[in-house]
Amino acid sequence: MNASQMYVAIAIVALGIVAIVLYFIRGRKPERKLSKLGALSLFLVIAGIVFGENRLLGYGLMATGIILAVVDIIKKSHNKNIVL
Repeated sequence: MNASQMYVAIAIVALGIVAIVLYFIRGRKPERKLSKLGALSLFLVIAGIVFGENRLLGYGLMATGIILAVVDIIKKSHNKNIVL
């Protein structure tokens, strides 16, 4: 395992710990369904990580996923009249 893989593994473990802590602090709230645009952006980010060996393809997929996620957030905020 090289250094970059070790950093990714540490980041995943840290995010998991933070998610567990937040779950217990906030308690169980009603589930919100993932929108189609949100699901597509998640898929593109994961595909970008999987195809990370080819930098152009990997970064392109991740960037597209992040842009779609931001568009989804803005779209949802306009529906609820929430200002970012």
